Amino acid sequence: MSSMMDLLERCDDSQLLDLTNHYRQRLEKVIREAVKNVVFVLAYERYFSEQEYKQVIKRTKRGSRAAGSRLLLNLVTEKDPRVHKLIWKCFIKMHHMLPKLEELLKAMGEEGSDLIESFKAMKVSSELPAHLKDVQQKHKETLRAQTETLSVNTILMNEKVKVFQLLDRYAELTIISTVRDRTLVEHELLARGRDHEKLREEHLGGEFEKIRTDQLFQNISASKSKSGSSSAVAGVPGIGKTTMVQKIVHDWATGKIFQQFQFVFSFKFRDLNTIRDRVTLRELILDQYLHFGNMLGEVWKNPEGLLFIFDGLDEFKGRIDFADSRRDTEPQHQCPDPESRCDVSDIVYSLIQHKLLPGCSVLVTTRPTVLHLLEKAEISVRAEILGFVGEERKEYFTRYFEDQSVATAVFKHVKENEILYTMSYNPSYCWILGLTLGPFFTQTHRDPQRVPKTITQLYCYFIYNILKNHGREIESLREVLLRLGQMAFTGVAEKKIVFTDGDLIKYNLQPSQFLSGFLMELLEREDSARSVVYTFPHLTIQEFVAALAQLLTVGPGNIVKFLSEVHSTTDGRFEVFLRFVAGLSSPRAAWILEEFLGPFANETICRVIDWVKEEVQRQIRNAGSEDGQRRLLNTMHYLFESQNPVLAQQTLGSVESLSFSGLGLTPIDCAVLSHVIRLCDTIKRLDLWNCRIQCEGLQRLGPALHKCQRLRLGYNDLGDSGVKLVSAVLRNPDCKIQTLWLNSVGLTDSGAEDLVSALSTNHTVTELWLNGNKLGDSGVKLVSAALRNPDCKIQTLRLDDVGLTDSGAKYLVSALSTIPSLTELDLALNSLTDRCVPALRRLILNHPSLKRIELVGNKFSPTGKKELRSLQEPRPGLRVDV
Repeated sequence: MSSMMDLLERCDDSQLLDLTNHYRQRLEKVIREAVKNVVFVLAYERYFSEQEYKQVIKRTKRGSRAAGSRLLLNLVTEKDPRVHKLIWKCFIKMHHMLPKLEELLKAMGEEGSDLIESFKAMKVSSELPAHLKDVQQKHKETLRAQTETLSVNTILMNEKVKVFQLLDRYAELTIISTVRDRTLVEHELLARGRDHEKLREEHLGGEFEKIRTDQLFQNISASKSKSGSSSAVAGVPGIGKTTMVQKIVHDWATGKIFQQFQFVFSFKFRDLNTIRDRVTLRELILDQYLHFGNMLGEVWKNPEGLLFIFDGLDEFKGRIDFADSRRDTEPQHQCPDPESRCDVSDIVYSLIQHKLLPGCSVLVTTRPTVLHLLEKAEISVRAEILGFVGEERKEYFTRYFEDQSVATAVFKHVKENEILYTMSYNPSYCWILGLTLGPFFTQTHRDPQRVPKTITQLYCYFIYNILKNHGREIESLREVLLRLGQMAFTGVAEKKIVFTDGDLIKYNLQPSQFLSGFLMELLEREDSARSVVYTFPHLTIQEFVAALAQLLTVGPGNIVKFLSEVHSTTDGRFEVFLRFVAGLSSPRAAWILEEFLGPFANETICRVIDWVKEEVQRQIRNAGSEDGQRRLLNTMHYLFESQNPVLAQQTLGSVESLSFSGLGLTPIDCAVLSHVIRLCDTIKRLDLWNCRIQCEGLQRLGPALHKCQRLRLGYNDLGDSGVKLVSAVLRNPDCKIQTLWLNSVGLTDSGAEDLVSALSTNHTVTELWLNGNKLGDSGVKLVSAALRNPDCKIQTLRLDDVGLTDSGAKYLVSALSTIPSLTELDLALNSLTDRCVPALRRLILNHPSLKRIELVGNKFSPTGKKELRSLQEPRPGLRVDV
């Protein structure tokens, strides 16, 4: 190990960091084998604090050893250089603990000298010649000026666009170092949202590693420096990809991140769409950055110092197929140097694949739906923006409103409304929420009952404010809005979100201040005459305007046929559109728009309500399959948006059972389900087995659960905190729950206490499933105490696979002997031995109502099993499975 110790002594601080990054992947794998031991030693030596030690242990337990190893090395690289070096010396002392560590340290000792020399050479090469420093300074000044402000559409104010300082407005997003897999067969935003909360919890537990933007190229100075590094960041529409890119460019220009790069060039794919002729990389750069003049030839000489950013791959109209090997062989697709004239798609392809300027780095952002295009690409880091998590939501509203009392009031309203709060993980939705809800909390005479609670109500106010502030500019406001809505509907039908001047002409629309309240202009360039295209600020706004137009134009004689046709589309493109149609049938939602659009035809509204009623009833009859369950849940969203209690009672008034078993439910879905159940007194059985519900979803369901007689919540990751919410339901004086399934929900002995307390006061539960939870003897003892309550009416008790041993079984058997109602007991898959056979014998012989006891999968000897089976003989009708 002496060579390694010598190497450490020769390294300066930056070289040691380079060395760690160079060997990081190998070091992670080595530490992974004994991460708990390694972090213990580092904490013992006082190099890690107690809090850091606990963080690594928690990440290892809840995530994986790999996640724990990653976190440990993250903490190491963030340490003071002196401590960083001491930790490496500590690793050397630990080599006997890990054979693979010894191998790695030996290799480092042999290769280290050459590596340090290469680090020195790279440092020299990254230093700019004097004649390029002026160009770099000019470039940074240009980028800083371009990115230091953020333009925000206001609509509610006199000025249409308000400009803010980026740093005042930018709220940090949560980015994870893994792109989540999912086949999108539904409306993209909803499909991603269905697992949003689940993955947020998994992220917090360590399955996904949260990363900062400056970590997207953290290993660039190490092993990948020769070939360059490409990273991809995915995120749903409105999640903040473009703003993140703006922040990255600004931070580079101000010297905060990525200083290993000499130059950063940022492009938007939507701008590149306007280039139809073959072009050189030189021309692309000079088109945006004229200040480079004739200096680009010098810039190309050090490609390792270049970062190219391409924002919005999903908007690119060119074809980039990384799986097509012909791109590398066919001359027309090859782009060997920055002076070669190529298609834009070939330039982008060649940069990402390191065929052009090998050694440069590339960052691509995209929506998840086109990630498949990058499957075969040379991508080193694939990350995803989850959006706002926890307090990040609150931070957005704090930055959005100058008046902090308004910010507090708006966030409080959003947080108390389950639908709006769940929407607020997405910055684009937060923008709409802030824009629309702000006036309700700045004008003291507003009726608080009018504050929007559904998405339809929210968007009605959003559109109302556009009409109020910009509607005076044009005549025939209603006609213009309806034509805009027809264009929006065509877009929804054709899955089209970008519109051209040709589309506006087709629908007889003229660009105006009014129209720009709905449509954002894209591709407008001050220094060229490129054409402008248009898009709605968010897909859901397009869907809402489309729904509004159809409701106002389709006659009552045709509306049912129209709704049935669009509902028959199976790819989900009309899912949100139909929710808005149902929501607009509610007078409470639509009344505010009548000031500008006139009254909504009552006959049409009645036909829509009839259609919703028939559709819900049809889906109830067809809810046997997963697809049928999903469609039923979607029609329940119609009921929620309509806010029509009579309609809900008419459609579900005879329904006694609802099952969504195996179907992933978001907190929004849970809120909708709760709303429906609260309105209907007939629903007795609710099956939510394996619906990926977590604590927040259960919190939304809480107000309705006490009405059910049979409640199946098994195989949801509720944890102790979620079960605590169930306990609150059991304490409700009106609780009707008789059968409660809480199997495999993550309940532990520490969380069982609250459940036991609730069961002690509840006299309705007769069947209780707690199997598959890590209760252990201590948890089962708590349950046993509750069973001793003289009012206990338990008939069926399942405690299989709970970690029960002979010690806990004796307490349980003693408690069960006091329950005359017990008929079925399951203690299978535990660790019971012959030592508890006498206690079980007494229970079986002295409990006349017991009909079945399940003991399979324990540790009984053949003799013990024989004795237990023999107990069936004196008790006809008793079944003992062992």
